[in-house]
Amino acid sequence: MLALALSASVAAHAQLEPKHVRLDNPDNAPAPVHPLPHDRQVKWMETEFYAFFHYGMDTFTGEEWGFGNTPKATYQPTEKPDPAQWLQTAKDAGMRGGIAVVKHHDGFCLWPTKTTDYCVSGDDTPAGFNVAKAFADAAKGLGMKYGFYVSPWDRSTALYGTDRYVTEMFLKQCQELTTYGNDQFEMWFDGANGGNGHYGGQAPASRSIDRATYYDVPNLRYMVHKSNPNCVLWGVGGEARWIGNEAGYAGTTNWCIDNRLEGRDQPTAASGNENGWIWLPGESDAKSSGGWFWGEKKDSYTAPNTLFKMYLETVGRNATFILNLPPAKNGKLRDQLVSNMHQLGELLRTRLGNDFATTANGATIVADETTAARTGNYAPENILDNDSTNYYATDDNTTQADITIDLGQQRSIHYVVLQEYIRLGQRVKAFKIQTSNDLQAWADFGGSVPTTTIGYKRIIPQSGDTGNYGNGVNARYVRVRILDCKSVPVISNIGVY
Repeated sequence: MLALALSASVAAHAQLEPKHVRLDNPDNAPAPVHPLPHDRQVKWMETEFYAFFHYGMDTFTGEEWGFGNTPKATYQPTEKPDPAQWLQTAKDAGMRGGIAVVKHHDGFCLWPTKTTDYCVSGDDTPAGFNVAKAFADAAKGLGMKYGFYVSPWDRSTALYGTDRYVTEMFLKQCQELTTYGNDQFEMWFDGANGGNGHYGGQAPASRSIDRATYYDVPNLRYMVHKSNPNCVLWGVGGEARWIGNEAGYAGTTNWCIDNRLEGRDQPTAASGNENGWIWLPGESDAKSSGGWFWGEKKDSYTAPNTLFKMYLETVGRNATFILNLPPAKNGKLRDQLVSNMHQLGELLRTRLGNDFATTANGATIVADETTAARTGNYAPENILDNDSTNYYATDDNTTQADITIDLGQQRSIHYVVLQEYIRLGQRVKAFKIQTSNDLQAWADFGGSVPTTTIGYKRIIPQSGDTGNYGNGVNARYVRVRILDCKSVPVISNIGVY
């Protein structure tokens, strides 16, 4: 009887023992503001600046959109294409990756696809050279991110517009391209879909499709992500949006969130939608020359200073920037283009290469709003540590804050860079930047440029003029005032250049 009583007592005592429960938010981190980005979208935004390489049949015809009936023998590179030269030039320009156009609307494929004879053979001749494989290999060798443009629209095949095209050609072509590497960062699907084409016949004809449903996007996403989990599907794939122009600029107000965009002329393309229901960040594309594809009549190049201005108006406005560098008939970039890219890289390195607002450069920071309720590290000092995974946050229910950086000495300031910790959602709706030498008299920084959204990255020039480097503002202190926010501000970085 005593043994039974002791057993019952132990059992009862065990039921009273506290259970070890894992808390979902043990350090009371700020709550997310939905919608949130997928990890692949964050990594894609961190790429910031990358290249487009339009090369293919249109390089030899002078066209921008081939009609789909150009003889295969027209594609005749005078030398083997040199993707390593393309990507090295992009790297010299400060880019972090590149996307090769391996199939445009004309349907000619720059890899030996099993879906059509209208492609390179894969042999060691210039005309048979497997550009897709060489491009992926070169990117890996240079430590660059890489991906492919494959046009959903195919003007060369009689199957386009039928049910068979998607299953027998388009999806299989995308799957073939995924075999060239499981670490691709973007697959680019053009927004131009349907219209006049050769379509395997002798006379031109017009075919139309519903791009929202025709390409079987759910299966496309599943197939690509299965082998390339960090690959963002641009355009038709629905994981990033076109910014609405091909001129290298985004809206000064630019949200990473929007509603699904199915047309090419959406009013929110440049600015996103503050109340959107999906994370759909913007990409801005632009040409560095007279055309997307190289041609004798298009062999002129945009000045480096203009390209730098585009960088400020894309990457500096919460978008990514994809700049086209077209190889010529010999499969190489022209000397003038290579020189321009080197000069652009120098501008980026000299103007945005030395951040005064870092602990290593002697900067210190204070904020008028700090957190006492959170047990994790959300101190203002996180802004200066050059670590994007750390961030500053206030207590709950606080949507304003003044953050003041002491640069340690007077500096000539040309740009202020702001970044939110976007893994918790985009929040800031209004802010102001000011400078001072004595903490008493403050002057507004940035001219009349709208200071509304920040997002992944915002770059504010001293006068608001992206085309004028200027003489700089001489100041020791920089104050960023968060004036309005969807929720608690979470700031990962403030850079001063």
